[in-house]
Amino acid sequence: MITLTSTREGAEAAGVQAELRKALDSALAEAKKSAQAGAMDVRTGSFSVNPRYGKEGKINGWQGRVELILEGRDFPRITQAAARATTMSIGNISFGLSREQRAKVQTEAQAQAIEQFKARAIEITKAFGFANYSLREVTVDASDSGYPGPRPMAMEARAFSKSADAAPVAVEPGKSIVQVNVSGSVQAR
Repeated sequence: MITLTSTREGAEAAGVQAELRKALDSALAEAKKSAQAGAMDVRTGSFSVNPRYGKEGKINGWQGRVELILEGRDFPRITQAAARATTMSIGNISFGLSREQRAKVQTEAQAQAIEQFKARAIEITKAFGFANYSLREVTVDASDSGYPGPRPMAMEARAFSKSADAAPVAVEPGKSIVQVNVSGSVQAR
C-alpha cells in the first residue's frame, strides 16, 4: 500500500479545501488510469482542513491534508502510478497480507495450533496418570503483523514526487507473521 498525501496552507478554509480537492482530483484521475481490481485498487483516504492558531489563540490561517491510497499485489503498477501522480507525494509505504492470503494462512496456522494443543493435553494427562481428557474451555485467538516496510522520509518523498522525471520508488516486500494461539482448560479422566 502506498499512501499519497498533499498538504496546503492558506488564509481561508475554502481556498485550502479547493487546492486540496484540485490536487486529489488530478492524482485520482492519473491513478485510475492504472487501476485494476486486485492488482491495484485506488481509494481516497482522509481529507481534513483545520484552523491554525497564532500566539494570541486566534485563528491566523488554515491547513489541510488529503490522502490517496493505492493498494494491491502489482508493485510495479502501484509504484509507477504513484510516480505519475505528481500533485501528491508519498507519505507512507506499507506491506501486509491480502485478505484472502491472511484467511488461508490463519486457517492453516489454526489447524496446527489445535493439533499442538491436543498433543500437549494428551501428554499432560498421561503425565498425571490419566487415560484421557475432555475439553472444558477453549479460546482461539489469531493475529498477523507485518515487518515494517520501507518508509521514505517525508521530505525525500516530497522532493521525489515533484521532480519532472519522477521514477517509481524501489520497494521490496518483507515477511509477515501470522500467529494463532489456542488456549483452554482440560479435565483429566
